[in-house]
Amino acid sequence: MELNAKIYVAGHRGMVGSAIVENLKSKGYNNIITRTSSELNLINQKEVSDFFEKEKPEYVFLAAAKVGGIEANNTYRADFIYENILIQSNVIHESYVNNVKKLMFLGSSCIYPKLAPQPLKESYLLTGLLEPTNEPYAIAKISGIKMCEAYRDQYNCNFISVMPTNLYGFNDNYDLKNSHVLPALLRKFHEAKINNDKEVTIWGTGTPLREFLHASDMADACVYLMKNYNEKEFVNIGSGTEISISDLALLIKDIVKYEGEIVYDTTKPDGTPRKLMDVSKLNNLGWKYKISLREGIEGVYNEKYLKNE
Repeated sequence: MELNAKIYVAGHRGMVGSAIVENLKSKGYNNIITRTSSELNLINQKEVSDFFEKEKPEYVFLAAAKVGGIEANNTYRADFIYENILIQSNVIHESYVNNVKKLMFLGSSCIYPKLAPQPLKESYLLTGLLEPTNEPYAIAKISGIKMCEAYRDQYNCNFISVMPTNLYGFNDNYDLKNSHVLPALLRKFHEAKINNDKEVTIWGTGTPLREFLHASDMADACVYLMKNYNEKEFVNIGSGTEISISDLALLIKDIVKYEGEIVYDTTKPDGTPRKLMDVSKLNNLGWKYKISLREGIEGVYNEKYLKNE
């Protein structure tokens, strides 16, 4: 991927997309094209077709998606499957039509069966039932992987897929109804501290285990693989380390310096009991994560809540 290559980052305003743009610029790439959703509606086939025909990008990072946590996935089930399938289908197909040299599709670790053995190996895809709360989103992402594989098989397109673990970072979503667990906890503890609340309530039992990766590390892995990986099989991207939700809550409580109690609402769902990625394939390809969980959370907390105080 030459430094002056024309690179389209779909979803550049999102947490991962913005991190990819920043990573590319830091490495000297100077011909990056982006469009906001108001400038280009990726759900609209004609708009996407016209954009690709006009711009002719050489490389595409497909980081655009409709995303959210357990509640959002479970509430807007139709929206999640419909919008994600349209976004990825339009971008992948037009990349083929317009002779894109290489495309990277970003999936999600929720593609794996709910009760798959841990850690999650790439080979476990489609070996069991999915987690019901986010099944429509997972099926959309599985479709994206299989679409990239099919276009490679039929048309010899160099389309690759990567599966990130739970991500956090700058430009994250802190909406309590639609966000993922880490930013939601960060906001809850911060607001409880500001309001002098005596307790913070957390969904579920606190026992599920989760893996987290900073979006800046995710972006670095994506650019690394775009330059160095050209195979059909998708690649897991993660840290290979895990933490329970209760320990994550304690870590965030410490970082925020909140003094109150933590209460668990066990009437709420836990989601998948454990979700750790096997990242041995990624490590063997020569990439490992750099940002520790404490360092990463301290950075985003400072950026989001402290820098203007």
